[in-house]
Amino acid sequence: MPQRKKDTLQIRQLLLHLRANHSERQIRVDTGLARDTIRRYKQWAKQHDLLQTPALPDDAQLQALLDQTLPPLLPPQNLSSVEPYADLVATLRKQKVEMAALFARLQERGYVGSYSSVWRYIKKTETKTPEVTLRVETPPGYEAQVDFGEVGAFLDPATGNNRKAYAFVMTLSYSRHLYAELVFDQKALTWLAAHTRAFAFFGGVPERLVIDNLKAGIQKACWEDPEVNRSYAELAEHYGFLVAPCRPATPQHKGKVESGVHFVQRNFIAGREPSDLTQGNRDLLVWCEQVSQRIHGTTHKKPAELFLAYEKPALKPLPPHSYDLGVYKKVKLHRDGYVTFDNAYYSAPFRLVGSTLWVRGGLNTLRILNEDHQIVATHERATEAGQRLTHPDHLPKERAAALPRSPRLLRQQAEQVGPKTLAAVEAILSDPVVDKTRSAARLLQLADKHSAERLERACERALHFSDASYPTVRDILAQGLETQATPEPTAPAATTFARTAKELFSAFKGALSWM
Repeated sequence: MPQRKKDTLQIRQLLLHLRANHSERQIRVDTGLARDTIRRYKQWAKQHDLLQTPALPDDAQLQALLDQTLPPLLPPQNLSSVEPYADLVATLRKQKVEMAALFARLQERGYVGSYSSVWRYIKKTETKTPEVTLRVETPPGYEAQVDFGEVGAFLDPATGNNRKAYAFVMTLSYSRHLYAELVFDQKALTWLAAHTRAFAFFGGVPERLVIDNLKAGIQKACWEDPEVNRSYAELAEHYGFLVAPCRPATPQHKGKVESGVHFVQRNFIAGREPSDLTQGNRDLLVWCEQVSQRIHGTTHKKPAELFLAYEKPALKPLPPHSYDLGVYKKVKLHRDGYVTFDNAYYSAPFRLVGSTLWVRGGLNTLRILNEDHQIVATHERATEAGQRLTHPDHLPKERAAALPRSPRLLRQQAEQVGPKTLAAVEAILSDPVVDKTRSAARLLQLADKHSAERLERACERALHFSDASYPTVRDILAQGLETQATPEPTAPAATTFARTAKELFSAFKGALSWM
């Protein structure tokens, strides 16, 4: 039944039709009222003699008469099919589960109603305050937006324990095609590696990346002149994109990826049972491909179609060489001659003690650079926390002499001098009983006192006489014998016995069984 205060004119028209004895069919066509409503008002009009009076009351009198004598009909009270799941719906909505995901979770628990019923129930039970936003669209291949978002606990395959996990999401602004993966931390190396996998997923690189002011990307949150993390700057230079950080505390400046994180959290993650992170990433990658086939609510087109037709051709090609992942850290060279990086210790030249240096930690190697960006030391990455890696050349000679060295390092240093020196070191280290690493190290230090060329010739002479020991090589150098010609080996003298062995030992014939 129409609302009376809004439709008094409609009721007046109905009464005029009734006073003119028009048919119910004609009244329905002209007024749009239902048959039961027409009959109800006809009965009411007869009771109050409104069909025979010379004139109808004015609108105020007619409305007053209606309010006093004809109570409004209550609409039918239909129970929503969602009502039995009210508690579950309330719980999931508190978790900010989206409508489509909520409908899927209800179906998993036996709900057989329609999506429209769920939508009407949510609309009826929830009210929202509208927000005013400015939507900015970008051309194909120009921009991608990046962020992390917490997604709850996942099982760590390495430990078997649940750990807090995050979703890394990169969304292409034009097509809304997105890449997402789950990670256990927001460290710089994780941040950089996720970028490389996202670019590989898209098969190209956008002109610029809009990022939040997180520490992995931006060291100092400053809109006018952001200090880009050196590791991230190196990544940007390798792939050829520009970094465009948001203003601090303004995530709406990258609303597309905020929608992407929001979408992953509430449509892929929400309501799912905790699982292994590895399996979760497999499922998430499949999900990214699937949702790219949906009709996007803003563009009204499939992200996959926009991506293939317009965005992918506009992306920059991937670099020909893969990026060597590395993290930069500003460090100080301590008094003991070591810098600290990732809970391990690495030596640097002692002349730089007290200086501020840069460390670039890659996956396999670590480089130490001075403030002029010149490499001053290179190490293999430590394999465990607390490990101390040392180059003897980095220490003062009086400390280096007392420092034990590994056979592998000694062989490497000997190889740099020459093949004869390497052979001499190998001979010293081949002792099956005594550890001769200190003797080999002292032999190599002779190159500092004399020269690498003289040491190589001295080792050659010592090897000729089958005595490649430290004292022998030291004496050769002290006496300058390495410059003398090496004597030719002499043939052994022939030996002639006057009597045969049988004659010599004939007296022992009875005692020697071998005669």
